[in-house]
Amino acid sequence: MEHNTFLLYGANGYTGELIARHAAQYGLTPILAGRRREALEPLANQLGLPYQVIDLNDKVALAAALSQVKLVVHAAGPFAHTAKQMVEACLQTGTHYTDINGDISVFELLKTYDAAAQKADIMVMPGVGFDVVPTDCIALSLKQQLPDATHLQLAFATDGGSISHGTAMTMAGKLGEGGAVRRNGKIERAPLGGEGMYVDFFAGKGQTKKLFVMSIPWGDISTAHFTTGIPNITTYTGMKPKVYKMLKWQGTFNWLLRMEWVRKIIKKKIAQRPTGPNDEQRGKAIGYVWGKATNAAGQTATAGLCGPEGYTITLHATLIIAQKILNGQLAVGYQTPAKVYGAGLIGEVPGIQMC
Repeated sequence: MEHNTFLLYGANGYTGELIARHAAQYGLTPILAGRRREALEPLANQLGLPYQVIDLNDKVALAAALSQVKLVVHAAGPFAHTAKQMVEACLQTGTHYTDINGDISVFELLKTYDAAAQKADIMVMPGVGFDVVPTDCIALSLKQQLPDATHLQLAFATDGGSISHGTAMTMAGKLGEGGAVRRNGKIERAPLGGEGMYVDFFAGKGQTKKLFVMSIPWGDISTAHFTTGIPNITTYTGMKPKVYKMLKWQGTFNWLLRMEWVRKIIKKKIAQRPTGPNDEQRGKAIGYVWGKATNAAGQTATAGLCGPEGYTITLHATLIIAQKILNGQLAVGYQTPAKVYGAGLIGEVPGIQMC
């Protein structure tokens, strides 16, 4: 078993391929894996990497593949349909589990495997990409600045770029389900876009950029609470104000968005689009993250960062964390990125500026 080798499941997806293409930059050799040989083989030949064709529902083949590596990077979503099979196979084989998930329900599911992961002496760390490394690091930084914080707001936005098929398909599968917040330590349903505001995002070199954001059910509703213990958390994303105003009416037709035939139409439209932003688009896009913590006395602390867009952050953060795990830097059980690697983890991603 090579110390620099890991299994990359979903390697032929948009983000999986980005991770595969940049792995050598970190001295890592992924074994490309997925369900379709016709998608894996050309990529493996192009990159000179080994590959394995494995169906997640084939428990024997999956266990055999995982038993050959110390770590899996799970990049095949929607994770609500794939995380359970992968993590249970990892428990069987003693393989550390990471993924690039951002779904609150998946974080909460994987958290229930904490005791089993400790018993198996493995780490289960979902969300090692843009979902949720930058925001998790901001959350921990704010907790350190204001230890008695009772409320946490986290926001992100992007100038330029677009989303991948996988992200869009996951979003389509959640249409009509509304949003979520954490109140008094518990996750509660809330209207999507129930809150909107302007944020002065840090834009580097002492500059700021004012952008409108609206509340969404981002993964930190689960993970930031685990990392910091702050009981009240709301997360936001950049949105055009006119779109936000339209979404205020979404509650009246959520029933329609939940209809399977409506979701199928939307997914068909998604499949006709490009798989994700190209290298030039990613290179030009800028990502922003902002956070604010407040305590019972009304005192506040803020933090922010800017740098590459989400997919670029994901490929680097995933590989940085994979490198650490393969070098033995880990904590067994269910974990979050900043909880194990500290608030400075995001600073290891190339191009990140923090304030």
